[in-house]
Parts: sequence; structure tokens; C-alpha cells
Amino acid sequence: MVIPVTSIPVNSMIPTELLSVAQMYEADKTTIAFGVTGEALMEAAGASVVSAILARWPVEQQAEQRAVILCGPGNNGGDGFVVARMLVDAGWQVQLGLLGAPGNLKGDAALMAAKWTGSVEALSPQLITPDTDLIVDAIFGAGLSQEIEGVVRETLKAVAACPAPCVAIDVPSGVNGDSGRTQGYVASATLTVTFFRAKPGHFLLPGRALRGELVVADIGIPDRVLLTITPGVMLNGPDLWLESFPLPGTSTHKYMRGHVIVDSGGVSATGAARLAAMAALRVGAGLVTVSCPKSALLVHAAHLTSIMLQSCETLEDFHKFLPERKHNVAILGPGNGRSQRTQGRTLAALQSGLGCVLDADALSSFEDDPDRLFETIDGPCILTPHDGEFARLFGEEIAETPEGKAARTLLAAERAGAVVILKGLDTVIAAPDGRVAINTNAPAWLATAGSGDVLAGLAGGLMAQGMTAFDAACAAVWLHGACAATFGPGLIAEDLPGLIPAELRSMLQPD
Repeated sequence: MVIPVTSIPVNSMIPTELLSVAQMYEADKTTIAFGVTGEALMEAAGASVVSAILARWPVEQQAEQRAVILCGPGNNGGDGFVVARMLVDAGWQVQLGLLGAPGNLKGDAALMAAKWTGSVEALSPQLITPDTDLIVDAIFGAGLSQEIEGVVRETLKAVAACPAPCVAIDVPSGVNGDSGRTQGYVASATLTVTFFRAKPGHFLLPGRALRGELVVADIGIPDRVLLTITPGVMLNGPDLWLESFPLPGTSTHKYMRGHVIVDSGGVSATGAARLAAMAALRVGAGLVTVSCPKSALLVHAAHLTSIMLQSCETLEDFHKFLPERKHNVAILGPGNGRSQRTQGRTLAALQSGLGCVLDADALSSFEDDPDRLFETIDGPCILTPHDGEFARLFGEEIAETPEGKAARTLLAAERAGAVVILKGLDTVIAAPDGRVAINTNAPAWLATAGSGDVLAGLAGGLMAQGMTAFDAACAAVWLHGACAATFGPGLIAEDLPGLIPAELRSMLQPD
């Protein structure tokens, strides 16, 4: 399946908290315990779907508009019966197909089926015809635990082949609400309507690319249920970390804004360190020094002015330099090469008590002995792997966990004892204490050489100014995406540092 990643909608006005499937079940149960009936919640859910449909596809006068509602055997199907009834009331012609027999429905779904006065046909691909104007996918919700097969698979294939818009209730059938993974076969939705809070699978690929526009509807579940559920997964954005974002005051001087060290490779591998250094300085670090072999000094000096240079030829030189000048964050890995030299400098930085951002070669250099790296981490530390580096460092057991990207990033953070940024279009940030954030604003243009070095610099620069490792990582990832989205096509890594001031201004001084 080819996913058109450049056209994935990024939605605003969606609550920050994301609920797992189990947590959403708990929210429903708690709300019912407060005195709201399940029937009322199902009526409200169906009404919110119909409201979203009529806002986008209003009833046309003197036109016969035909909607096909595909219902499953559970509560998702019950929502579908409500939608069918209300669309008829709104003037649509409605045909309803059900997986299984009406007599097998239970609970609130059975109540809603009893209110439906139209015919109930067996779910089949024949329901989807050339004159279909709208399809509502109410077959399976986010908690599906089986593979899509048989008549459901064939019906969804007919949905995918039909040009009519498809509206999914909760998630497109076959998308796992926790991981975003597909289970057998999925027909892409034009619009997905979910309730109370979105789920991680709405924002993790491939689910994010399959759900179309996302609407999170209020169906009467009170926010106070979150006090007992305590969501651990959040949408990344300024709401999550803006209160801790470092702002210089009238008495602030450069030494109060942190001093970042970026370790550079040799004369033929200096660009990555400069990208990281410029990003750290642009995001507000008071001072930035690039440490490098003597052979690379002149190369760096030809390009850098406001960034200082320090020759560190040997590991002993680097050890001596680390405690100087009140350094507080070290960035290692960009352009360093996979080597014993990189290993030694990474361990030295971790043992020095500085905050650390480890990227690229600082991670891959430990692929044969990751425990040595993890055992040395004993302070604020951010790891920034892409998928390949992640697999090399954490191994198949974590990299291929079936629970999905958010789960494997959290497992990695717990194992390493560090904040982990697992990069990608659906970047996930996880902390060892269980916090997870999913980022949604990164465009595909960031898939260019050197962009990860800029991200490492942003994270290091923010941590140097006093942000916690998790907040710094989340803010860095968001700013990185915002800069790339502003620039658009043709982006190269060198463009990113110069875009940071405008994004900071927009974020800190909104209109």
C-alpha cells in the first residue's frame, strides 16, 4: 500500500490527551457510573457523526442522495444504526448492511437496531453500487483484535474502489487504535469521527494516513474522567511544554543561557557538527563551542563566526575540556563516525555530569555493546535515532514489538534510562517515567541529509537553557517540524537554522 504522506491532514483543535482503547472503554464506564446511560452516549455519538456529514455533504434539493451504512456486530455497529436513522430524517436515502444477524446484537447496539425502521441487509460488497453517494464505515472500532478477512475484506475492497466519500466511525475498520497498524485490509476514509479523545492510532502510521480528516466529537463524557484514567500518551505541541520554554529576562546574560559543546568529526566530516551548533545557538543557547581535531579547525573557522572552536585531538584533551567554561550540554554523534574514538568521547561526556544529546554515530558505535552505553547514562540524556539506528541499538525484540511505535519507543526509553526520540513522519518521544508524545507537524520535506543534526542541536540548545530532557525533546521536534512546514518543497538542512527565529516569534507572540 502506498501512503500519500505529503497530504496527511494535520488537525488543530484536538485535545492534547490521547487515550488507548482500554482507557476509552474506562472513560465510557466511568461516565455511565456518573449517571449518563450508554444509550445516551450512543445517540450522541451517532448524532455527532451525522452533524459532521451534513456539514460537509449537505442535502441537495431535488437530488436523490444515497448513503450506505456498513454496520458491525458491536457498539460501532450500534452507532451506525443511529447514523442511518438520523440521515433518513435529514433527507438521505439509506441502505444498511449488517455483519451477522440483528438478533445477535446486544446491549445498546440492540436498542439502536430496534429503533431502525428500515430494512437490514447482509453485509456484502454488492451494497456498494455506482450510484452510492456516501459510505459510513461502522463495522469495527479501534479495539479490533482480529484480521479483516472474508466478506468484510471483500466489502472494504468495494468501498476502496468506490469514488464516494467514506466516513469512518472511531477508526477505519482494520486500523488498530493503539498502534495505528492495519489488521488485514483497510479502506481509506475521507473523514473519521471519534469521540471524547483521539487515540494514538489516529496519529501513528499507517493509521494516520488512512483516517482522512479527523474530528473529535464531544458526546457528553466529562473531562473529569481523565483524573482517574491519567493518559500517558499526548499529542506534541506547545500546549505540552510552552510553560517551561526558556525566555530570557531583562537581567539575563549569555552565561545564564547555557553553553553547548558539539563534538565534530575530522576534516572531511565537519558539516553535521556545524548544523547542530547553529541550531543550538539559534534556539537560544548562550554559547556554543565546536570541539574538533586540529586538522578540522581551519575548515570550521572558515564557516563559523559566533560559534567558538576548541581543538581536542585526543580523548584526554576532550576529558580536560568538558568541565571548562561551565559547559552544561554536550552533543555527540553528528559526523563523528562509528569508531572507538566516538565511543570514548560519548562515554566521557556521559560520565562528566553534563546533559547529553546522542545522535547518529554516537548511537551506532555501541551497536555491539549497547549495555555499556545504557549503564553509563546517569543524568539528563536524549537519544535521537531513526529506525535503522534504533534497530541497531535496541535489537529486534524492542524494534519489532507488535504493540507499535509508541510502545517500542517507551520500551527503549525505559531500557536506556534516557529520553528517546524515534524519528519519522510520526516521530514519537518517550521518557523512562512513562510519558509519550506523538508529533504530527513534520512534513515529508524533512527527509533530507543533515536534518537530524539540526534536531540534535535544537534539543541540546533547549536543554542547556534549563528545559527537562523530555520537554526539550518535545519542543525541539515540534520546532523542527514547524520550520520545515514553513519552508516547504526544496528544503535542505542548511535552511532550517535560519527559519528558527520566525517560528519562535510566531510561537511566543501569536496574533
